[in-house]
Amino acid sequence: MTHTHFRFLYGLWFVVTGWAMAAPGIAPVRAQAQAPERLPSFEVASVKQNTSGDSRMRMVTQPGGRLVVTNAPLLGLIATGFSVADSQAMIRSRVLGGPSWIDSERFDIDAKAATEFQPTPGGPSREMILMLRSLLEERFKLKTHRETRDLPVYELVLARADGSLGPGLHKSDFDCEAYIAARRGGAPPPPQRGPMDPPPCALMAGPARTIAGAASMPQITAHLTVRMERPVIDKTGLKDRFDFNLTFTPEQMPTAAPPPGVPPIDPNGPSIFIALQEQLGLKLEPAKAPMDVVVIDSIEHLIPD
Repeated sequence: MTHTHFRFLYGLWFVVTGWAMAAPGIAPVRAQAQAPERLPSFEVASVKQNTSGDSRMRMVTQPGGRLVVTNAPLLGLIATGFSVADSQAMIRSRVLGGPSWIDSERFDIDAKAATEFQPTPGGPSREMILMLRSLLEERFKLKTHRETRDLPVYELVLARADGSLGPGLHKSDFDCEAYIAARRGGAPPPPQRGPMDPPPCALMAGPARTIAGAASMPQITAHLTVRMERPVIDKTGLKDRFDFNLTFTPEQMPTAAPPPGVPPIDPNGPSIFIALQEQLGLKLEPAKAPMDVVVIDSIEHLIPD
């Protein structure tokens, strides 16, 4: 039996520790008046507080329309249910208000839909996310509204005045549409890759490198959003897919040794900002942009099942 794992990085796909509340005092740019959304719901669901004290979290979907969440802070679940954050740090500025316990208290969910979750290209099932939101509104009496606020972002631009690419950024001629169609049609998976081989039509990330195989700019900016813990907006104008092996020195060096076949990290290497410019010919520029946020109007403690 197969199942799909997600890290709690938000939009849903992810694993997070230690969320905190957003800093108060940021004035809204404009509020968004919205009609109540009719949400799909799970057929059956159990929600229980987790008091294990464990720091590990998990969210997994299984065949038959089942969602299992273990040891997740409610703040992260809210961010997932509203698809408003793509990294741990971003949750603090994208979900506002609410009592402190929504960050400190953790919960388990075992829920099942009446049918299989409808797939959503490029990410977790939107139907499943809306069911999660409906469950939070039902069991925690969650009431919210959305606003748009100017928040810090990075704009990804070409670093060179002549528009040339860096020596490590190579246009790919791999046909990702044909590859994806073949896989959906039941074609066998590609041969097993080595630890430094790029994945097809995707990116592979470690603490000090990102390896891309025919990756699109939306994939690259989504990856950088998670890496930088701030939204990254593509301003390059590049439409091609690219191969690259980006290496840099992280701000915090990992304590564990690298896996077999992966080179050690150079402690004197460039930062990711410099590496992007020197190796790929791309640059991250700080900016501000209007972003969707969720404001918690009211929420209640869980009533035990």
